[in-house]
Amino acid sequence: MNRSFFLFGPRQTGKSTLVNSTFTKKVWKINLLMTDQFLKYSKHPERLRLEALEKIEREGIRRIFIDEIQRVPDLLNEVHFLIEKTGCQFLMTGSSARKLRKGGINLLAGRAVQRRLFPFVYQEIGHSFSLDEVLRFGSLPAIYDCSPEDRVDILNSYTETYLREEIHAEGLVRNLGGFSRLLDLAASQCGELISFTSIGRDCHVATRTVQAYYHILEDTLISIRLQPWRKSIRKRMVSHAKFYLFDLGITNSLIRQLTAPPDPVRRGRLFEQFIILETYRLLRYRQSEACIYFWRTNHGAEVDLIIEKYGKIIGAFEIKSQSHITGAHLSGLRSFRTEYPDVPLHVIAMVENPYRIEDILIVSWKIYLEELLEKFL
Repeated sequence: MNRSFFLFGPRQTGKSTLVNSTFTKKVWKINLLMTDQFLKYSKHPERLRLEALEKIEREGIRRIFIDEIQRVPDLLNEVHFLIEKTGCQFLMTGSSARKLRKGGINLLAGRAVQRRLFPFVYQEIGHSFSLDEVLRFGSLPAIYDCSPEDRVDILNSYTETYLREEIHAEGLVRNLGGFSRLLDLAASQCGELISFTSIGRDCHVATRTVQAYYHILEDTLISIRLQPWRKSIRKRMVSHAKFYLFDLGITNSLIRQLTAPPDPVRRGRLFEQFIILETYRLLRYRQSEACIYFWRTNHGAEVDLIIEKYGKIIGAFEIKSQSHITGAHLSGLRSFRTEYPDVPLHVIAMVENPYRIEDILIVSWKIYLEELLEKFL
């Protein structure tokens, strides 16, 4: 890629490592996590332009890598100038686009593309993939090749230092206590319908504050929002949504369930989160125009995952952690079929070989991720 780009992703997903290993020649690197560089460029953003022009002319620099660009948004005006004047490629990483979107910040429209980086997906881990370990510890690159004890330390440090203290230090939240309580609730209610009013009562904060906190979790890429499928876009926006934290290990750390394997009920919820996250990540990596939702009736019938493309539902999926699926597990899909009789129906489960019940395809999670999902991208 020769175009300038933003690479956004949560902390410790490997953004800097990926850029450093991909772009190795004639690169000038600026790390805004370093105090001296942060202070220099936040006080004098124009220094970037002056130093870059010198390096381009005297050292032949053709690429400039700015790590954690959101910490000094004013640099983007200088970046804009340098792209226009010199054609230099800018590689910009960040753990949040929130600050860049506020206050009319120059986002280099048409001059820099935006990409996302997530924790490892199943295909990246390959033959060493262990579902049990991922359901317990997640798939952040930082935890691989670590002992279980070290994984627990890393994940607990992540939730305490970054999710609570650094988000507060960045000025994104004022009430650290309320935000911390919401984080714990968001983890415990991961994948459930969210009522901002109820959470506000539990956290002792206003409903609007709860809504703002969830927006912060989305903007800092800590969670994804799964909306209910409605034919009307307006109705989708006002309906109760579900939220999933971006990594299973982070979820387990927040609910203090890292040191023991999950019980059957908890395992089922984690397995659902795993499938939702893998689907979301692959759709984003492929730049697919497909979107994902869940489906639910007023009477409580529900389907865990809906894939829509070009305004049409192309697949409906129930997610079950059981190894034996029977007709008793199909009530949600049966209800869905009465409204959408032509949509292919599936159950993603722990089965070994595919089979059908009532023309509903039951497949293993591996087949879904390796073969079936490709049809919907």
